[in-house]
Amino acid sequence: MSHFSRGRFQHQFRFLRRQFLQDGDLPLSNVLSEDLVSEVLKETECSWVNKIYCPIVTLWVFLGQVLSSDHSCRGAVGRLIAHRLSQGQSPCSAKTGAYCRARKRLPEKIFSEVARSTGQDLDANAREGWLWKDRPVYIFDGTTVVMPDTQENQKAYPQVGRQKPGLGFPMARIVAIFSLSCGAVVDLAVGRYAGKAQGESSLFRTIWDVFRPGDIVLTDALLCTWAEIQLLKQRGVDFVGQLHVNRKADFRRGKRLGKKDHIVRWPKPFVRWMDKESRKALPDFLEVRECCISIQQPGFRSKTIVVVTTLLDAVEYTKDDIAELYFQRWNVELDLRCLKTVMQMDMLRCKTPELVRKEIWTHILAYNLIRTIMAQAATKHDAHPRSISFKGTIQSLEAFQQLIAFSCEHDDARRKHIYENLLKAVASHRVANRPGRFEPRQIKRRHGSYDWLVKPRRQAKLELLQGLKTK
Repeated sequence: MSHFSRGRFQHQFRFLRRQFLQDGDLPLSNVLSEDLVSEVLKETECSWVNKIYCPIVTLWVFLGQVLSSDHSCRGAVGRLIAHRLSQGQSPCSAKTGAYCRARKRLPEKIFSEVARSTGQDLDANAREGWLWKDRPVYIFDGTTVVMPDTQENQKAYPQVGRQKPGLGFPMARIVAIFSLSCGAVVDLAVGRYAGKAQGESSLFRTIWDVFRPGDIVLTDALLCTWAEIQLLKQRGVDFVGQLHVNRKADFRRGKRLGKKDHIVRWPKPFVRWMDKESRKALPDFLEVRECCISIQQPGFRSKTIVVVTTLLDAVEYTKDDIAELYFQRWNVELDLRCLKTVMQMDMLRCKTPELVRKEIWTHILAYNLIRTIMAQAATKHDAHPRSISFKGTIQSLEAFQQLIAFSCEHDDARRKHIYENLLKAVASHRVANRPGRFEPRQIKRRHGSYDWLVKPRRQAKLELLQGLKTK
């Protein structure tokens, strides 16, 4: 990289960091690392000289595109033109071709590694008060996203099998590991909706290297299987999750710890996805703790669930502690809602599988950077990141975006004043804790309805055209 291009990179990267409060003396301002980005960009074949859409600019425009309520490429290029004019530069073309080619030219590794590292660095810098009993907890869950109906997308991520050809959308399964302390995504995997080794458990095993000894994994009943719990235990990772529907708890057996709280030994089953040597190397029994938790909520029928965990010490981890921790698993549903609904990731817009994955990772990077701002506001105003509104943070950042962009890079006092007021606004948007709240699943306003499309769009258009010709 030449001296000119290196200086240009640093200037553009400082602007990108400034957009997400990653410069100055703010807390957690080292999450988006220049060393990391420059190291990843070394492997690209993109030339930096005399190109408008260099890697950093392309990444910045892509981030703005996924954060904007208007996800169009036209709007993204329009924002770049406005920025260049504000900096006294000549406007670029308003056509989107160059931008789309630049996104395609950037390797997928840039998006995935920067997104992962941003989330992992934010989680590593979490304050001790945000942890559960001084231990990091990670929540795992999966969901699906759909994408434009192109031949390339259908081949890589086929639509649901029960749908007729041409009537559905390509669908991908994504699984993510979230930090309970700050909500960041520390790793993610993408696969097909159906097929061998494409389920949530299989994808989970491809990303569990992110765990370290002493971590706790919080999951739903799907991952509550002998093999997953045993392999996590061998890594020094504890497990908390609801008992699988295929297992029944018998509290008359095992070592009693309290009322409907005991330690029991599960014999080793036949694990189909493991080879013979790996199965043989595993122990014959797995010791787990089963706790029966009763959920009492006024106005609702009482419900009991059985939680399985490898936290066997009933003195250090009481039954109430296990119940409290398991109920926090609901946070992963809120995190996925932030990604799919607030950030509009439920329907992707790219037309090739590679760009679809880049779009997913760009959403994850933007999500982690928003979580960083929430963590900064929480640190500054003595709050917990989970108590701050994600959507309120995006709205506040969008309101301050132009002010941050036009603030002088060398005017530290003004920039600090802007940042402090932004963090104050972010911290003021709190999520109310309303246990037991319920609402009827009904609305007053009636929406207009259209007939269902029950045949491929191309065929429907041809039939419509033939009907017009006969008139």
